[in-house]
Amino acid sequence: MISPTKTEAAGVAAAMAIGDVDAPEAPSQARSPLELLTPGISCVIPCFNEGANLRHLLPRLEEILWATKLRWEIIVVDDGSTDDTAEVARAWCELSGFRCISLSRNFGKEAALTAGLAAATGDAVVLLDGDLQHSPDLIHKMIAQWTAGAEVVYAVREERGDESRFKQLGSKLFYRLLDTSDRFAVPKDAGDFRLMDRKVVDALMSLPERSRFMKGLYAWVGFRAVAMPYTPAPRAQGSSTFNARRLVRLAIDGLTAFTTWPLRLVSVVGLLFSLSAFCYGLYVSIDYLLFGNPVSGWTTIVVSLMFFIGVQMISTGIVGEYIARIYEEVKGRPLYVVSHEHGSGLRAGKP
Repeated sequence: MISPTKTEAAGVAAAMAIGDVDAPEAPSQARSPLELLTPGISCVIPCFNEGANLRHLLPRLEEILWATKLRWEIIVVDDGSTDDTAEVARAWCELSGFRCISLSRNFGKEAALTAGLAAATGDAVVLLDGDLQHSPDLIHKMIAQWTAGAEVVYAVREERGDESRFKQLGSKLFYRLLDTSDRFAVPKDAGDFRLMDRKVVDALMSLPERSRFMKGLYAWVGFRAVAMPYTPAPRAQGSSTFNARRLVRLAIDGLTAFTTWPLRLVSVVGLLFSLSAFCYGLYVSIDYLLFGNPVSGWTTIVVSLMFFIGVQMISTGIVGEYIARIYEEVKGRPLYVVSHEHGSGLRAGKP
């Protein structure tokens, strides 16, 4: 059977939206040809202690998805929450179109996103946070860009006025260091809030690496991408769990996963110091032979020795970061472990 193209499916959806075609009412066991033509949208929401926010997000998101006239599913990934996130999501799973995937512990947002992408079955997948900073109202615009031919539609922050000066400078420095490759560039101020075509999701899921820096992977797989400016809303409830320590760790993961310039920098620094030491040794030898001046005292030697030892330890640490990534990959442990699953989503043949 030849699968319908995205344009054909979008045309059917548009006809349904203006009333030219009636929505199918066939049971899930016998889906009509029209239903098969209608594209499906999967919304993936990674959550860690977002129970209070989900109570506001899920009904609002459901209403927006119904208005698209497309088949849809909402997948909530509970990343080892300690509040009632799982209970709230499971209650919604009593309704058609909702799924809840509970991980056995907190594996981190990158793992939760991967779990959601692996479970999504839609022709397009929308990623958004559960704190209501990613407005579901923008999904309509994303779908419009997708039906027009875009394969990735990613939201870009228009301004960072709500962040400290230190964080703004750190973000600017991070992206400048990250975008050292001449083959692809990670868009600045673009996060996880995005829509991706099924072919993009399949490409992401084909990547075997376990140390996943998703912002880099989005850019690495390529495809036709369209930026969509937005201003994130304040968190509805609670506070962000991304403190300075976690942000620094994420930055290190990104730099070691997509750049090798720190290793090259170690080699360059070592070469420069070796050359400097050789020149200084040559100068001391010539000065002694010509003028008989004694070699400098122990203070100079001790200070120089401490400086070079410090540089050596920093260099060893940089190499160690890359070796640690190799170690994680070689062990071959799964990126996440699923504890429970509830709901069926698009697998139930939802109209």
